[in-house]
Amino acid sequence: MAAKPERKETLKVILDSNALFVPLKFKIDIFGELERLLNRRFDLILLSAVKRELETLAKKGSPKLRREAACALRLTEKCRLVEVDAGSLVDVDDVIVKAAAEWKAVVFTNDEQLRKRLRDISVPVIYVRQKSRLEIDGLI
Repeated sequence: MAAKPERKETLKVILDSNALFVPLKFKIDIFGELERLLNRRFDLILLSAVKRELETLAKKGSPKLRREAACALRLTEKCRLVEVDAGSLVDVDDVIVKAAAEWKAVVFTNDEQLRKRLRDISVPVIYVRQKSRLEIDGLI
């Protein structure tokens, strides 16, 4: 049986802030795992609202959280920063849901409530499974 041909279009993957904490908490190489899981070209998207959230945590969190947020911010250098107009949206999760729905993008998050909201609108979600690997819920 021949291998399936790789799709040519680039898949957009929006990162939630907690996705960037995965390498620290679970010792998972998220970039390698995303390549394995998706098996196609993808573009890691960091929304400006998510970056602001990480910057706030790096300044105002507990000492441990500040260190973790600083490491997460270093990982953002491998992502494409996209300025989004949050408009009346105050909650970062609302911004992610809106962007994912508009762009037909996949979202990488471990936030249970956000995952449920995204699945309710048929947005595929990448998450950590058994603290050892990434898994996707939904069809790409």
